[in-house]
Parts: sequence; structure tokens; C-alpha cells
Amino acid sequence: MRETTFGLFMIAMGMLIPGCTNNKEELLYAQPCDTSAVTYSAVIQPILRENCYSCHSTGSSTVPFDLNTYSLVRTRAANGSLWGSVSHNGTFIAMPQNAPKLSDCNLAKIKKWLNDGFPNN
Repeated sequence: MRETTFGLFMIAMGMLIPGCTNNKEELLYAQPCDTSAVTYSAVIQPILRENCYSCHSTGSSTVPFDLNTYSLVRTRAANGSLWGSVSHNGTFIAMPQNAPKLSDCNLAKIKKWLNDGFPNN
């Protein structure tokens, strides 16, 4: 009886253990997210350039505002629409539109910059 119970236990563990792995590439090869030195020019602007400028920049007629200067980004940061959009919180249109949500690390960097008072540094 003990051998049967032990055998069933081992079979159950063999079925459960593979379920404990995570094969998401971003988690397997994730680098730590450094939010210690978040500046507008070195961190925030590149995130916006990579993910937002294709629609939100001078010359784009598809949106009512652009984000290609600090003062324009600051306006969106101050009124809450920047975070509301990129965090997909349901209050604003989720951005980037028709694209995946920004990475958790990029969101953490934006949040840090916002919490620091969105300095122009």
C-alpha cells in the first residue's frame, strides 16, 4: 500500500512540476529594471521616440497632439493622460494604439519620472 501511495505521489509530482516553469522569453532572459537614474533626455524621450513618435510627432495628422518636446510631454504628464494611456488603466485610450502595451520596465521608468515630478533633466 505504501509503495502504491508513493508511486501515485511521484506521478502527481511529475505532472505538477512542469507546470511550475515559465517559458516567457522576457522572463527567461530578463535584465533587472534600473529605475535609479531616470531622466527625461536619457530614458523617457527614447521610450517615447520608439513607441509614440510615429503618431505623436510634428507632421502627423492622425492625432490631435504631439509628444516631441519636453513641454508637450510635460502637459500630458501633468494632466494624467500620459500615465492613463500607457498604463492601460481604462480612463484614457490605451497607447500605443494597435500595439502591445509597453514593457513593465518602461512603465516603471515612466512612473518613476512622473513620481519625481517629471523633471526636464
